Amino acid sequence: MILTHGGHCLVSLPSLSTFFVFSASRKVTSKLYQDLKTARLHTFDRSPRKLSIMDRVLQLESSDLDRKSHIGIVGAGFAGLRCADILIRYGFRVTILEARNRLGGRIHQQRLPNGCLIDMGANWIHGTDDNPILDLAKETKTHTGVFDSESHVFDEDGKLLSAHEGEKYSTIMWNIIGEAFEYSEKHGAQIDPNKTLLEFFEEQIPKLIPETQEDYERQRHFVLQMADLWGAFVGSPVETQSLKFFWLEECIDGENLFCAGTYHKILERVAKPAVDGADIRFGTQVSEIHGKSTSFSETVRVQTTDGQVLEFDELVLTTPLGWLKRNPQAFFPPLPDRLSKAIQNIGYGCLEKVYISFPSPFWLSPDADGRKVQGFCQWLSPNYSQDTNPARWTNEIVELASLGPSSHPTLLFYIYGAESRHITSTLRSLPSQKEKLDFLFAFFRPYYSRLPSYDEQSPDCHPTTAVATDWLGDDLAGNGSYANFQKGLTEGDKDIEIMRQGVPREGIWLAGEHTAPFVALGTATGAYWSGEGVAKRVAGSYGKRMAEKAGKGDAITN
Repeated sequence: MILTHGGHCLVSLPSLSTFFVFSASRKVTSKLYQDLKTARLHTFDRSPRKLSIMDRVLQLESSDLDRKSHIGIVGAGFAGLRCADILIRYGFRVTILEARNRLGGRIHQQRLPNGCLIDMGANWIHGTDDNPILDLAKETKTHTGVFDSESHVFDEDGKLLSAHEGEKYSTIMWNIIGEAFEYSEKHGAQIDPNKTLLEFFEEQIPKLIPETQEDYERQRHFVLQMADLWGAFVGSPVETQSLKFFWLEECIDGENLFCAGTYHKILERVAKPAVDGADIRFGTQVSEIHGKSTSFSETVRVQTTDGQVLEFDELVLTTPLGWLKRNPQAFFPPLPDRLSKAIQNIGYGCLEKVYISFPSPFWLSPDADGRKVQGFCQWLSPNYSQDTNPARWTNEIVELASLGPSSHPTLLFYIYGAESRHITSTLRSLPSQKEKLDFLFAFFRPYYSRLPSYDEQSPDCHPTTAVATDWLGDDLAGNGSYANFQKGLTEGDKDIEIMRQGVPREGIWLAGEHTAPFVALGTATGAYWSGEGVAKRVAGSYGKRMAEKAGKGDAITN
């Protein structure tokens, strides 16, 4: 389903951030794009280029360069890898401490028994307007896809709505989302911090579906149920989404592409400079971080869970926001009060994925009524699955069988909130793989069995395997997914800016999708940008000191 807004695309895709797109006139004054413009002062082109003022300043003191200031990076996800790339180019010595035995962090792939590769983390490239991840996808010949199809919506009784009706309610729902973005940005200062996106829906629906319309109560009911789908974007329910800071959920201009070929080759490309030029220590988990004020030698000391003590001139923490939330005791001295509050203030989602594969994509074959499902499909507040889903959680899929050369007969369910907690905790409690598969097949059968051309007697309609993520059970991921903005938040934009600053006086810097430019928060692009931004600031702090020492005045400030 693709809607248009201001001549651009507003695409209904299940992800961690929204895809509302600005008109050209609004983009000029948008807080999101003003922030991006400022943040990108610190970006770094991937291609070779002539030395900038910063590069020349960093070469002023050969003795400092000979010593090669040693920068530690905690975490080898997109932020850490991109940060390492830039610091290596500036001539710093870089060591990456990675608790896992692999690169990528939440950019991670797994292979299904049928040989198909799937992304356990990011699936999407959010926006095509000057997006470095899209450039990398093209460079690595990674196949991407976009779904341009009608809306497929099952009502609460399991009836597939007509294409016209599904599109009608989807359009209303996404129009309200677009209005909420604009209202939030224009009136955020006056909005009650406890007002939610759901309340905005409840106010707007009667305006768009007045009592004069036939069957208005039923139509309003449908749109309100469709509002639940917002949860699959940010990993938290619509009734907890902050309206005051809803504008921070917006994303880069342009289309949003499904990374059909997975992020595998993109990750390899992002990681290559670090693999070639950094010291990467796998299986190294940080337990304590001692800032410069605790050291006579003006270094940052890191203690690991296996008893190592490592020293660095600066330390860049790219650990997930959830890890920062759960480990305030790891910092000596404690993080500044305002930074600690910022970390706790920003929400952390619980978006999970369940892949279910079949022998063939039966849903693409038209049934007796000529219906098929291609692209997205939603089951709204089902009342026909009381045994497995008494809470009537809405479910949503993207089917992966219509993505060209990367297609395979798999349904990808996006789950969040209480449903994701239920599924992940249940799977952890089951001792065998067979029991896990049986649970997943049974839980999702009420939904995939309603797809067109499903036949219980046909082998093609019996799932062959399933894979579920469990970021909620992953301590290294911070027991969740991505940053989001929940009701009660009073200074969300300032919280992000405070986290971006880190604690330079202690030699501690922060990066990750939670410190990204506003327009890329919660995305792989945001993590990438945050890594290069913090690297530029670290280099800038050294360039400034070198310039002052050498009596020069042309250093770029932080």
